[in-house]
Amino acid sequence: MPRIFPTLATFATLTVASHAQTPNLALMKYACGPANRMFASLSPTSRFTDTTAGFDLIASPEIAGNSCTSDQPFFFSVAIPEGNYRVTVILGGPQASVTTVRAEGRRLMLEKIPTEPNASLTRSFDTNVRYPEIAGNPANLVKLKDREQGILNWDHKLTLEFNGDHPSVRSISIEPIPNEPTIYLAGDSTVVDQYYEPWAAWGQMLPRFFLPGVVIANHAESGETTRSFVTEHRLAKIMTTIKPGDYLFIQFAHNDMKPGAVSLDDYKTLLADYIAQSRAKGATPVLVTSMNRRTFDDSGHITNSFGGYPDAMREVAAQQKVALIDLNAMSKTLFETLGPEGSIKAFMHYPANAYVNQTKAISDDTHFNSYGAYELARCIVHSIRESNLPIAKFLDPAVPDFNPAHPDSQPDFHLPATPILIKSDPTKVGQT
Repeated sequence: MPRIFPTLATFATLTVASHAQTPNLALMKYACGPANRMFASLSPTSRFTDTTAGFDLIASPEIAGNSCTSDQPFFFSVAIPEGNYRVTVILGGPQASVTTVRAEGRRLMLEKIPTEPNASLTRSFDTNVRYPEIAGNPANLVKLKDREQGILNWDHKLTLEFNGDHPSVRSISIEPIPNEPTIYLAGDSTVVDQYYEPWAAWGQMLPRFFLPGVVIANHAESGETTRSFVTEHRLAKIMTTIKPGDYLFIQFAHNDMKPGAVSLDDYKTLLADYIAQSRAKGATPVLVTSMNRRTFDDSGHITNSFGGYPDAMREVAAQQKVALIDLNAMSKTLFETLGPEGSIKAFMHYPANAYVNQTKAISDDTHFNSYGAYELARCIVHSIRESNLPIAKFLDPAVPDFNPAHPDSQPDFHLPATPILIKSDPTKVGQT
């Protein structure tokens, strides 16, 4: 297990002790600079503790022109109950800035928002905070893996990352939104909120494409099968909070198809059970076939590395009359368009020393970097539109529809890298 900085590793203990200290949800408004009647004041000495909101994990930004601003990324955290929240930020500072905002474990919320010097721009997004406790019972927990202990996705706080070119924010307002529809994601390492650069997965990119009005709650975890997601109580966790009008997106196969894992018959039975449980809660299940691995034949075509599992999911979708997002088919088009060489830029292929503490080269044809994850999220969004799912009305109309045969230019793609909060090789974090 990689060693995490003490500010992060000790937080789980602190927040469990302070769990009863619920903040006043009507007063979660924070402004950079002098205090006023409506907002709590933030200064470089405003540091997060188990009882106070403030800057977290790494150095605080400076205060200039009533703006929290820096030439480096910075984090803000507040202890908060489990649930869904709308976050409204006023971006901008004394200099021109381009600010990207992520929530929790690198969930992309706002992408490269530019502001002119001394200007301001207001943006809102919706995000989810979850606890390992199931139905609030400290004796009944999701069975977290070692690598999940103490990370931002499973603690008792909301954390926001401000990153980019002179990231700058003037104020942060947070309000609960308990009745908003939620899209729950159940899946594996190709869906999960990948916690460390340069890993990425489509689930953590998906929020960027939605306007306020719907929440993405990504419960996917690396190494999961349709069966282990149940035995580790991850599906049970979802079922304690899912409600009528919500969605459950289900993508498994990468680990199910491994020898001795989940047979095709069991796979279909388990998928049918996920569907039945979500429907019993008044939610809408959506099946997502697993994207292909980077396995090309000599003619430049992707080969099927999943055996009968994609077709099994298609069969269940037809039998159960469930919406199907055929990411397997779309990814085949996407990867073949990129080609054997171009597709390397979408996967985890890096020479040694490309990232901090990464001492050996990595060549991984299953997992994705930010570019690959972003393109796959665009495939998901395209299918949501094409399938006329009701949640399509919440998609950002400023983002044009996507054709997997015409991917975004990889050389022109860039997202600012989240600081790596471990001292060991980030590419060695286990995916099983």
